[in-house]
Amino acid sequence: MSKNYRVLDLIRRNRTPLENHLIDGLIDGRVSRRDFVRHGSLLGLSLLLLGRIGMAAGFGAAPSLARAQGAPGATIRVGSSVPAAAIDPVTIADAGGLLVMQQVAEFLCVDGPDLVLKPALAESWKPNADGSVWTFTLRKGVKFHSGGEMKAEDVVASIDRLADPANSSNALSVFSGILSKGASKKVDEYTVEFHLDAPNGNFPYMLSSDNYNAVIIPASYKGDYEKSFDGTGPFKLEKYTPKVGASFVRNENYWGEKALPERTEFTFFTDIQPQILALQGGQIDIINQMPVLAGVAVLNDPNVNVISLKSSAHQQLHLRCDDGPMKDPRVRRAIALSIDRKKLVAGLMKGRAQEGNDSPFAGVYPSTDTSVPQREQDIAQAKQLMEAAGAGKGFKITLTTERYLEIPEYAQLIQNWVKEIGIELELNILDQSAYYGDAVFGKSNWLDSVMGITDYGHRGVPNVYLAAPLKSEGTWNAAHFKNKDYDQLATSYIAALDLEAQKAAAGKIQKLLLEETPVIFGYFYDYLTATAKGVAGVQPTAMSQLFLEKASKA
Repeated sequence: MSKNYRVLDLIRRNRTPLENHLIDGLIDGRVSRRDFVRHGSLLGLSLLLLGRIGMAAGFGAAPSLARAQGAPGATIRVGSSVPAAAIDPVTIADAGGLLVMQQVAEFLCVDGPDLVLKPALAESWKPNADGSVWTFTLRKGVKFHSGGEMKAEDVVASIDRLADPANSSNALSVFSGILSKGASKKVDEYTVEFHLDAPNGNFPYMLSSDNYNAVIIPASYKGDYEKSFDGTGPFKLEKYTPKVGASFVRNENYWGEKALPERTEFTFFTDIQPQILALQGGQIDIINQMPVLAGVAVLNDPNVNVISLKSSAHQQLHLRCDDGPMKDPRVRRAIALSIDRKKLVAGLMKGRAQEGNDSPFAGVYPSTDTSVPQREQDIAQAKQLMEAAGAGKGFKITLTTERYLEIPEYAQLIQNWVKEIGIELELNILDQSAYYGDAVFGKSNWLDSVMGITDYGHRGVPNVYLAAPLKSEGTWNAAHFKNKDYDQLATSYIAALDLEAQKAAAGKIQKLLLEETPVIFGYFYDYLTATAKGVAGVQPTAMSQLFLEKASKA
């Protein structure tokens, strides 16, 4: 299709310089249509406007996101892990708990599988010139299940709770150094400004479903969420029994399109195998997250549909940089070169993953610099690096990790591979509570081990991965990696509003991390959800969320 410059000129008249730069990138071919839509949504451009720009730029109509409408009135039954603690939006950190909470509580915006932000409780948002202040306009007429209307004071209070260090919120890993308590300001009843500690080009993701604590609940909330489960969502709590399950009913006063299911039921399981048997036996309709190895039988079952989402989820292998033989980056590079990533993807993950290149920049991110060469297994070069570092005779070391998903099998593969370069690896595989401990330095096998593997769930942008486990003062810096050049590059990336500036910073970060190798990113795994045949309209996210308002059963 040819370009319609008259329409483009009309659109550009009311756009900011940053928005017009993005439009120029699309027209010139520097930005793909996919990346244009994703980054445009981040800047607050509506999907309707983005589609109009795409057509005027000669790309034709955008593919429809509409889904077939199923029959209403079903009861959808879900198998889930047991919530690890009392469900509280401020502190929740486990997949089972957030899945339950997310059925009733909503976010300002939603990050879908395509990484495009879509409005939810916020109708729109926009940054100031340098991205240090973001303004969100709220949807009017949204009611909490308890009856009151959601307004700016509820948004300010909800986000302030998360940004307050005194509350020990899990969201501090997202907000630390970015948004402080008191920096969320009510402008009027339906407008909120967020004054950031420093410019941040990806900030709307931090108020989206990508930050699973950032649900909006009443300003009056004082704790004990399990007594009310108050929210604005398409379902209302019917019954919650800790350690057993939960059920929800359709919210007839929902602000949006009414949910198709009349009820949803969640049954908690302590292990994946009983979930598989329940799905195959017809007791449940959905398994929210299906691991590859344990779920091979289900993945090949003709009576089961598998929803597969590409993601940035991964299992980091941290290498202690401040002490012992791995203090030398040549040893860390040697360990990385011993790993056969193709076998990891094809064998361990049965093809349901993508190779990692020892940085957080997964293939799903538009900012990833794909020109950086992929690290491959090279035993000869690894041995040379070991010799050059004075470690040619090898050494003994312990790898400590968690018993979760495919991690124990991954650890065994690493054990075999590093043996080829003279490293004798002892495995210390713990249950998750013992591995994470108090999740602070000095009281955590995760953060205090010389070498460990840790699961990191999907994020729509890499900001958390770049900061918490890799910055010098990062709260999750198990590698004890301290590098001023890296810190500056990460800060530059996080501040960048422009996609091309993000790509430039990303390329430098990728190359620096290949040289330093404080953490090995072996693969990024797909998020798998299994549904019984005849179940349609299920919308999972790689963040362990499950949107069921369009679900139906044949």
